[in-house]
Amino acid sequence: MRQILRVTVFTQVVVWTLVLTTLVTGLFPSEGRAMLAPPSAKASESGTEQNRAADLQKIQSVLETKVVQQRLADYGLSQDEINTRVNQLSDAQVHQLATQVEAMIPAGDGGLGIVIALLVIAILAIVLVYLLDHRIQITK
Repeated sequence: MRQILRVTVFTQVVVWTLVLTTLVTGLFPSEGRAMLAPPSAKASESGTEQNRAADLQKIQSVLETKVVQQRLADYGLSQDEINTRVNQLSDAQVHQLATQVEAMIPAGDGGLGIVIALLVIAILAIVLVYLLDHRIQITK
Protein backbone atom coordinates (compact mmCIF):
# COMPACT_ATOMS: atom_id res chain seq x y z
CA MET A 1 0.00 0.00 0.00
CA ARG A 2 0.95 3.54 -0.47
CA GLN A 3 1.83 5.61 2.50
CA ILE A 4 1.06 9.26 2.30
CA LEU A 5 3.83 11.48 3.57
CA ARG A 6 2.40 14.23 5.66
CA VAL A 7 4.25 17.47 5.91
CA THR A 8 3.60 19.36 9.06
CA VAL A 9 2.98 23.08 9.22
CA PHE A 10 6.21 23.56 11.15
CA THR A 11 8.25 21.91 8.37
CA GLN A 12 6.60 24.11 5.75
CA VAL A 13 7.35 27.25 7.74
CA VAL A 14 11.00 26.27 8.18
CA VAL A 15 11.44 25.44 4.48
CA TRP A 16 9.84 28.68 3.26
CA THR A 17 11.84 30.71 5.78
CA LEU A 18 15.08 29.19 4.51
CA VAL A 19 14.05 29.75 0.87
CA LEU A 20 13.23 33.42 1.47
CA THR A 21 16.36 34.02 3.53
CA THR A 22 18.54 32.49 0.83
CA LEU A 23 16.78 34.51 -1.85
CA VAL A 24 17.18 37.82 -0.02
CA THR A 25 20.81 37.09 0.82
CA GLY A 26 21.54 36.21 -2.79
CA LEU A 27 19.78 39.25 -4.24
CA PHE A 28 21.29 41.80 -1.86
CA PRO A 29 24.79 40.67 -0.90
CA SER A 30 26.57 42.74 1.68
CA GLU A 31 29.77 44.43 0.66
CA GLY A 32 32.78 42.79 2.16
CA ARG A 33 36.22 44.26 2.14
CA ALA A 34 39.32 42.70 3.52
CA MET A 35 42.94 43.69 3.53
CA LEU A 36 46.10 42.94 5.38
CA ALA A 37 47.21 45.34 8.04
CA PRO A 38 50.25 47.31 6.89
CA PRO A 39 53.43 46.31 8.68
CA SER A 40 55.16 48.75 10.94
CA ALA A 41 58.17 50.59 9.57
CA LYS A 42 60.65 48.79 11.83
CA ALA A 43 59.27 45.35 10.96
CA SER A 44 59.38 46.00 7.23
CA GLU A 45 62.95 47.33 7.37
CA SER A 46 64.24 44.35 9.33
CA GLY A 47 62.27 41.98 7.12
CA THR A 48 63.77 43.38 3.94
CA GLU A 49 67.24 43.26 5.47
CA GLN A 50 66.73 39.62 6.40
CA ASN A 51 65.30 38.82 2.97
CA ARG A 52 68.20 40.58 1.26
CA ALA A 53 70.69 38.72 3.44
CA ALA A 54 69.04 35.37 2.66
CA ASP A 55 68.91 36.18 -1.04
CA LEU A 56 72.55 37.26 -1.05
CA GLN A 57 73.48 34.02 0.70
CA LYS A 58 71.73 32.01 -2.04
CA ILE A 59 73.47 34.00 -4.77
CA GLN A 60 76.84 33.71 -3.03
CA SER A 61 76.52 29.93 -2.67
CA VAL A 62 75.89 29.63 -6.40
CA LEU A 63 78.73 31.99 -7.24
CA GLU A 64 81.12 29.86 -5.18
CA THR A 65 80.63 26.76 -7.31
CA LYS A 66 83.53 25.90 -9.58
CA VAL A 67 81.46 25.75 -12.74
CA VAL A 68 80.04 29.25 -12.27
CA GLN A 69 83.42 30.67 -11.27
CA GLN A 70 85.03 29.19 -14.38
CA ARG A 71 82.25 30.50 -16.63
CA LEU A 72 82.53 34.02 -15.17
CA ALA A 73 86.32 33.89 -15.51
CA ASP A 74 85.85 33.00 -19.18
CA TYR A 75 83.87 36.24 -19.52
CA GLY A 76 86.79 38.12 -17.94
CA LEU A 77 85.22 38.89 -14.55
CA SER A 78 87.24 38.66 -11.38
CA GLN A 79 85.82 37.79 -7.98
CA ASP A 80 86.07 41.42 -6.82
CA GLU A 81 84.17 42.67 -9.87
CA ILE A 82 81.44 40.12 -9.29
CA ASN A 83 81.08 41.09 -5.62
CA THR A 84 80.90 44.81 -6.39
CA ARG A 85 78.26 44.25 -9.07
CA VAL A 86 76.15 42.09 -6.76
CA ASN A 87 76.41 44.68 -3.97
CA GLN A 88 75.23 47.42 -6.35
CA LEU A 89 71.95 45.61 -7.05
CA SER A 90 68.73 46.88 -5.47
CA ASP A 91 66.66 44.71 -3.13
CA ALA A 92 64.20 43.85 -5.88
CA GLN A 93 66.98 42.89 -8.28
CA VAL A 94 68.68 40.74 -5.64
CA HIS A 95 65.41 38.97 -4.90
CA GLN A 96 64.72 38.41 -8.60
CA LEU A 97 68.21 37.02 -9.14
CA ALA A 98 67.89 34.72 -6.12
CA THR A 99 64.57 33.30 -7.35
CA GLN A 100 66.01 32.78 -10.82
CA VAL A 101 69.04 31.04 -9.35
CA GLU A 102 66.78 28.70 -7.35
CA ALA A 103 64.90 27.78 -10.52
CA MET A 104 68.12 27.13 -12.45
CA ILE A 105 69.76 24.75 -9.96
CA PRO A 106 69.54 21.42 -11.80
CA ALA A 107 70.48 19.15 -8.92
CA GLY A 108 67.60 19.99 -6.59
CA ASP A 109 67.40 17.62 -3.66
CA GLY A 110 68.62 14.63 -5.64
CA GLY A 111 65.25 12.88 -5.46
CA LEU A 112 65.54 12.37 -1.73
CA GLY A 113 61.88 13.27 -1.20
CA ILE A 114 60.76 10.66 -3.72
CA VAL A 115 62.92 7.97 -2.12
CA ILE A 116 61.56 8.76 1.33
CA ALA A 117 57.97 8.72 0.05
CA LEU A 118 58.50 5.32 -1.60
CA LEU A 119 60.03 3.91 1.58
CA VAL A 120 57.11 5.15 3.68
CA ILE A 121 54.62 3.59 1.24
CA ALA A 122 56.51 0.29 1.30
CA ILE A 123 56.61 0.24 5.11
CA LEU A 124 52.90 1.00 5.31
CA ALA A 125 52.13 -1.79 2.84
CA ILE A 126 54.16 -4.29 4.89
CA VAL A 127 52.49 -3.21 8.14
CA LEU A 128 49.04 -3.56 6.56
CA VAL A 129 49.86 -7.02 5.23
CA TYR A 130 50.96 -8.21 8.66
CA LEU A 131 48.05 -6.55 10.46
CA LEU A 132 45.57 -8.23 8.16
CA ASP A 133 47.31 -11.56 8.82
CA HIS A 134 48.14 -12.25 5.20
CA ARG A 135 51.29 -13.92 4.11
CA ILE A 136 53.26 -13.14 1.02
CA GLN A 137 54.38 -16.36 -0.65
CA ILE A 138 56.73 -16.40 -3.57
CA THR A 139 56.67 -19.64 -5.54
CA LYS A 140 58.64 -20.76 -8.55
